[in-house]
Amino acid sequence: MNDQSSPKPGTTLRELSCADDYDPNSLPVERARELIRRFLEPVTAVERVAIRAALGRTLAEDVISPLDVPGHDNSAMDGWAVRFDDLAASGETSLARVGESFAGRPFEGELRKGEAVRIFTGGVMPEGADTVVMQERASETPGGVRIAQGAVTKLGQNRRFAGEDLKAGGMVFARGQPLNPAEIGMLASLGIGEVSVYRKLRVAFFSTGDELVSVGTPLAQGQIYDSNRYTIHGMLARMGFDTLDMGVVRDVPGDLERAFATAAANADVVITSGGVSVGEADYVKTLLDKLGEVVFWKIAMKPGRPLAYGRIGGAHFFGLPGNPVSVMVTFYEFVRDALLHLAGRRDTPPLPMLKATLTAPIRKMPGRTEFQRAIVSRDDAGNALVRVTGDQGSGILSSMSRANCFVVLGTAVGNVDAGASVDVQLLDGLV
Repeated sequence: MNDQSSPKPGTTLRELSCADDYDPNSLPVERARELIRRFLEPVTAVERVAIRAALGRTLAEDVISPLDVPGHDNSAMDGWAVRFDDLAASGETSLARVGESFAGRPFEGELRKGEAVRIFTGGVMPEGADTVVMQERASETPGGVRIAQGAVTKLGQNRRFAGEDLKAGGMVFARGQPLNPAEIGMLASLGIGEVSVYRKLRVAFFSTGDELVSVGTPLAQGQIYDSNRYTIHGMLARMGFDTLDMGVVRDVPGDLERAFATAAANADVVITSGGVSVGEADYVKTLLDKLGEVVFWKIAMKPGRPLAYGRIGGAHFFGLPGNPVSVMVTFYEFVRDALLHLAGRRDTPPLPMLKATLTAPIRKMPGRTEFQRAIVSRDDAGNALVRVTGDQGSGILSSMSRANCFVVLGTAVGNVDAGASVDVQLLDGLV
C-alpha cells in the first residue's frame, strides 16, 4: 500500500547482485549503502498541513518569499539614528534630539542635518537617517545627545536593510527540505500558515522467534522478552513516521507468510528483527525468495553482520539481526538514511563525524568495519577524548544506553593503541 514508483529496468536487486564487485558473503559497508540508495524511490503523495502540524515533515514544493524580511530598514541595536555626514571626524559630536523610534511605533518625520532620533532594536530607520550609534557610545544632554569620537566607522553601521534576510520572490526553502523549528519560525515570519508536505512514510515491523514474548506476558523456560520491537518503535517514532507494530511472529512458515503479506499491503517499508542468520528455524530467507525480490547480505561489519534488504510487493524490506545492539547499529547505519530518502528528503546529510583521541586500547581483527559503542567528551583544553562503554557484546543493550557515539574502525584496521586518533560517529538522538 504505497505510491512509490516501481524500480526502473536495470536497477533490480537481482541485477545489482550480479555486479562484478558484489560479494553477498562479505559486502563492504559503503557498498551496501550505495546499493540500497540506488534502489529507493521516495513517496510522491502530497498533503496540505498547517505549519504547526508540519514539524518534522518534508516539503513537497518550493517555498517562495511573498515579502521582504525585514520589511523595512531598521536598527540592529538600541542607540541613536543619525546622518553619518553629521559626525565630526575628530572630537565629540552634539546633535539635537527630535524624537524616538520604537519597534512597531516608528518616528514620524524626516531627520535633518544636526538631528538624532532615539532608536531601539528593530525600530524603523527614520527617513534621512543612515547610521545607528550604539547607546554605549553616546550620552544624553538636555534636549540632545553627545556622540563619542569614533563611535561608528562607516556609513550604514548597525543598520539592517529591508530584504537583508529574504527578498520578495526569492527562494526560501526547496522541495525536500525537512521542517525543523527554525523553518517553522521562518514560515510564520513570512505569514505562511500552510505548506505542502509529503505524506508520512508508513513502516510495519515485527520480530520473529519462538523464544520471544511481549512485555506483560510471564516468561516460560527458555523464553525472553522482545526488546527489539520497542527499540525499533522508538527510533521510528522519533523520526516521525506512521508505524504498524505487528508483534511477535512465530517461526511457522504460514504465520510468517501472512505477516509479510499483511505488512507489505499496509506499509511502504517492512522491518523485521531476527530470522536472517543461518539456522534451522530461519524461514525468512525461503519465504522472501517466494514473496519478493531479496538479496541477503552478510555485511563485513561488527556488530550486525546478517542484514537483508529487498522488496516485498510494493514495500521495501529490511531484515535486521536478532541481537539488540545489532538491531540498533544496522538501523542507524543503513535503515535511517534509507527511510529519510524514501520520505522525500533531498541531500540527506551524512551522520556527523569527528576525530578524537582514544583513552584506552581497542582489540580488533582486520577484515570488518567495527562500530564500537563509546562516550566522547572534552578535556580541560577542549580536546576530544573517547572511550568505549565496556563489553561490546551484541546482546548487551546497556552499551547503547550509555553511548553517545560509535568509534568507527575501518576494514583494514587492527588493534588500536591508547592515544591514537580515531573516527567518531556522533549519535544524533535516534538511539
